[in-house]
Amino acid sequence: MNKIIILTAPSGSGKTTIANHLLKHFDNLKFSVSATTREKREYEIDGVHYHFLNIESFKQQITEGNFLEYQEVYPNQFYGTLLSEVKSAWDANKVILFDIDVKGSLNIERGLYDVLSIYIKAPSIETLRQRLILRGTETSESLEKRIKKATEELEFAKYFDYVVTNDQLDRACRIVKFIVEDFMK
Repeated sequence: MNKIIILTAPSGSGKTTIANHLLKHFDNLKFSVSATTREKREYEIDGVHYHFLNIESFKQQITEGNFLEYQEVYPNQFYGTLLSEVKSAWDANKVILFDIDVKGSLNIERGLYDVLSIYIKAPSIETLRQRLILRGTETSESLEKRIKKATEELEFAKYFDYVVTNDQLDRACRIVKFIVEDFMK
């Protein structure tokens, strides 16, 4: 059966850092590059960090049934997983690693796949706020939107196989690596 590993968390919780840690330690993992309609940040590369699509193209992909899952995370800001990403990983006999939105991860049909889901959380909303501020990518308006969304997403943690608090990054990476090792056996 084709396997899926999902790391999910509010922005700033450390899921991308933990995903990168896993990719360094497991040769049979392939990162799923999500599609999005949000603006590309200066350092991001299309097809590496995200597949950047305009809203019309994204909606066309939805109409054509080309997404495993998708979510309108903020008004007119979509994120989703293209089926082509999943197929290329499985064609290469890889386990696909998702770093996706909480609600998007809940949209993956667990009955069809062997799924491990891990929710990464910051020790507190204030810690999350400080991490987002230190990133330097948020306006005060976008910061408040992300904090509000993170507060709502905490309610969904109970739906995941594991919840790991990222209060010490090295420890969180070790815990997640151990969980993934067990799943991959």
